[in-house]
Amino acid sequence: MDYLKIEDIKMKVLLIKDVKSLGKKGEIKEVKDGYGQNFLIAKGMAKLATPEVVAHWKAEQERMEKELKETLERLKKEEKELASKPIIITKKLAPAGIQGSVGKDDIAKAIKEQMGIEIDKKTVELKKALKTVGEHKVDIKLGHGIHAHVTVEIKGEE
Repeated sequence: MDYLKIEDIKMKVLLIKDVKSLGKKGEIKEVKDGYGQNFLIAKGMAKLATPEVVAHWKAEQERMEKELKETLERLKKEEKELASKPIIITKKLAPAGIQGSVGKDDIAKAIKEQMGIEIDKKTVELKKALKTVGEHKVDIKLGHGIHAHVTVEIKGEE
């Protein structure tokens, strides 16, 4: 008579994290029952690969991919819009340059007012505040490796 050994019981799991020596996130693997239940599922590295779990995971991946695509399209559109025309900031003139300076916060506010694009002042790449009248090139990190090159024009007024 052929007996089924406890080591022979296998289960299929969907990996929700990369597992060294087993596989990458999203793969379905067949593992020993004890390893799957007591380690992979217990530690949150995998889920039991039922048809519902697999279908839900695939739908979630498609949704995330679609969302990323939409975000990239929006960022590319904003990049072109920001590069298309200069941002104009007016400051009072001083004997040498302007009164005060133009910083990241001023640039972010001016972009919101003039173009209606909301950006975080932390994404404005500025080594030091701008203190002279004229055109200055400023780099803005929009995210996902997309950078906008903006021209900031500082005008002086009496």
